[in-house]
Amino acid sequence: MSIDTSIFLNESSEIYHGKAKDYLSSHQLIDFLKCPYLYNKKQLGLIADSESQSFLLGRAAHSLVLEGRSKYENEFAIGGPINPTTGRPFGNTTKKFLEWQELQQKPVLTFDQSETIEAMNAAVRMNEYAAALLKTGVAEGVARAEYCGLPCQIRLDWFNPDYGIIDLKTCDDLTWFESDARRFRYQNQMAFYQCVLDVAIEQLVPVYVIAVEKKEPFRCGVWQVTSETLLMARAENEAAIERLKAAQSSDTWVTGYEELRMLSIV
Repeated sequence: MSIDTSIFLNESSEIYHGKAKDYLSSHQLIDFLKCPYLYNKKQLGLIADSESQSFLLGRAAHSLVLEGRSKYENEFAIGGPINPTTGRPFGNTTKKFLEWQELQQKPVLTFDQSETIEAMNAAVRMNEYAAALLKTGVAEGVARAEYCGLPCQIRLDWFNPDYGIIDLKTCDDLTWFESDARRFRYQNQMAFYQCVLDVAIEQLVPVYVIAVEKKEPFRCGVWQVTSETLLMARAENEAAIERLKAAQSSDTWVTGYEELRMLSIV
């Protein structure tokens, strides 16, 4: 397998997310799977996505690991002003720090966060499978296609023309990554990527996930998502898309908890 990577658009995150009103994404579909009411409120702009420190760390790690040091240093400011009395950085709630942060006009990482990201990058590079998957390819490639009757878009962390789709995940503890993957519906995300790309290139490609810890010992692992998992997630996604089209048609958005449930704890 060797696929021409020119099919991917080179598009900034701002442009990509700016088209969310017109194209269904994997994150939107997962919102709908969790709760149609939540999906609709986000689409109406009634719920704004806020960036936590954990999400910021993950975004910065993606930048360094996948797009390289030049892009990483261009997108993020590191450190802060030093207190001449203590010789240490001012706290991130102090006036001096906040004034410095405003001047940067881009997200700021503390020295500790920067060291963590460097350790994560090193851990990925030391894993032979991860290094092989990331040796060649395109970072943050965008593709759009009509899937199940809806315009859809994907932005892949990495695409290797010889291996397929590569997704990078950050986590607290690799021991629980597989259970976290189920909880966060990574299988639905990966199946959506695979299927939308299939429409664009007329080929189902393999899917891999690289996961790296955000704390010591910064373990890194690589998983290939099984075809059975992707097939089951595909069926779930396509059923959800049909429900989404019905909800859009009737403008009915349920929470999923309208009926009485029985609680049994044994």
